[in-house]
Formats: sequence, structure tokens, C-alpha cells
Amino acid sequence: MSTQREVIEDLEACGVLAGVRWAYQSATTRTLESYSEADGHDAALLGNMRFTLLRDRLDRVFACGRYALQPGSDAAASVDLLHAELSELDIKSLPTLPPELVNRSNLNASPGWVHRKRRFLLASCAVGGLDSLPWPQKSPTKQRVARQPNHDPEQASLFDDDEFGGLVALLNQAQLLDLDTYVIGHTLDPVSHDRELVFGSPRLNSGGGDAWHWYEDLLTSSPAGGGRRTDESPTQTGPDTVPDAPVRLRRPVEKRDDEQATGN
Repeated sequence: MSTQREVIEDLEACGVLAGVRWAYQSATTRTLESYSEADGHDAALLGNMRFTLLRDRLDRVFACGRYALQPGSDAAASVDLLHAELSELDIKSLPTLPPELVNRSNLNASPGWVHRKRRFLLASCAVGGLDSLPWPQKSPTKQRVARQPNHDPEQASLFDDDEFGGLVALLNQAQLLDLDTYVIGHTLDPVSHDRELVFGSPRLNSGGGDAWHWYEDLLTSSPAGGGRRTDESPTQTGPDTVPDAPVRLRRPVEKRDDEQATGN
């Protein structure tokens, strides 16, 4: 089984990808409702708004940060906080996920979430730019993630066409991360309302070329661009729906430094 198929099937089966889809759909819908060029809004505001709301929705669906129920807290108040400012559709479609399925695992200043031993971060670009997303222009943290060697035995080669790829990363042990780290790539066009959402393993494309070892399109069951999809089984196209979201009992989380409000 390829690494891509193993990762995607595992995250799909446990509900993590359903949570990611819900968070993205909620965040982008709210962004489009609030964004207005006529009111002086620009691309920078659009990007910051989408990133902030996506980070918030991921914390909500996975009961992380301030949405974790603290010992002795009032259950009704916790539900009110969880549902605050959400639309009726958001509340009805909020997936029911087990407690502590996902925890916060920031990498430097980049917001991150971890399921078992897999971490995922966020990265954005313009619609249509995911395949050539320029990792060398992203933050040092995202560049470090993109330097990870390709662990997929069906795709990996000793010499990649970009800085000898996996060999350089393997020789430089100091660059290895504590967890296998993936990226949620997301886009949004305020005019056409086109949206893209992928989950994949980034590739440092200093010399150009593909920006991913592989990625999975989370908004459609069709294979991702560039032949990156290695399995033929259909993927779930939307989040599970339930009448109400249950209170998620979580142990207290350590208070972390606020991360920068940027998706780079």
C-alpha cells in the first residue's frame, strides 16, 4: 500500500478529514459572506480572514484550545461557546468526533494539529496555484516541512531533481522533524467562489516543478491533478451530519503562545 493511500484511508476512517472539510466549508462560507470589495476589503484581508476562521473552525471541530471542556466547567456554556457565531447549517453538519481524536501541535509559529503521529499545518495560495505552490517563498517552517524526504516506496527515488531531494534531507539529520508533517492546502476566489482543499506531502521545489510528492483533493472524489492519486476507491465528499454536536470532554490543555495570524 502506498503512503498516500495509507494516510488518507486512516484519516478518512477516523473522521479527521470529515472535520477538515467541515472547518474549511464553514470558514470559507463565512468569509464570502463578510468580504466586500465595495467596503474596501482587499486580498490581504481575504486571506487573513479565511486563515483565522479556518484555524478557529479546526479548533472547534477537534475540541482544541479554548473549545476544550475544562474540568468543572458548565456543559451548557461549553456548547454555547462551541456554537457561537456558527450558522444553523454549520451546527447541524458539525461532525461528531471522539474526544482527543486530534490535539494542537504547533510547529514554531505555525498552527498545527496532530492525530496519533501525524501532524498537519495550513498553507494557502491563489486558486489554480496549488500544483506550483512556491515553498521557497513560504516561511522557514513550511520550507522545513517541504524538505522532508518522500517516504512513499512507490514514488521515492534516490536522486530527486530538486537538490537531490530525499538524499539531502536524510544526510541533514538536524532538519528531520519530530513527527511526519503534512499540509492542508486551501484556496478561495472571492469573485467566482471557486474553492480548493487538498491534504498532502509537500515537496521543496526550489528549481520549480511539482510542489507536492502527493496530495488528495478533499472536495471531490476525482483523482488529484498531476496523477498524484494512487488509489481508485471513492473518497467521502462531505462531512457527516448530526442533529447536534455533543460536548467533548477533554483534559486541560497547556497554554501556548499565540501564533502569528498568517497561513504562510
